[in-house]
Amino acid sequence: MVAGRVVRFDSSRGYGFIAPAHGGEDVFLHVNDLLFSEPYLRSGTMVEFEIENGERGLKATGVRLVQDPGEGPPAPRAADEDDSLCDVLGTEEFAREVTEILLAEAPSLTGEQILQIRGGLAQFAKNHGWTDG
Repeated sequence: MVAGRVVRFDSSRGYGFIAPAHGGEDVFLHVNDLLFSEPYLRSGTMVEFEIENGERGLKATGVRLVQDPGEGPPAPRAADEDDSLCDVLGTEEFAREVTEILLAEAPSLTGEQILQIRGGLAQFAKNHGWTDG
């Protein structure tokens, strides 16, 4: 079993990603691989899971909640609660997302310009607690 934290989870699509505690690439998470009720799943939730090589990369299976001794499970999310705006991204994931957006929206930017913009956005995101780095 591997421990990690849920980076994000889109309940309407039924998938998300887990950042392994040991570091490395984020692992794909599908709702069908949860061994607990989906309403308990949210960004930041500690989980344990097995890792398999899926068709598109690493995939989590047998995902279960990890609780600190003396703590109960996290409060379930309301059915209509949307925490998609509350995700805290890893620094690398944030950089990838920003780079892809910049390339899609302004393909004429140079690599140097992308790095400069990405650096400013990364600092802004860090200052606001939007990234973990």
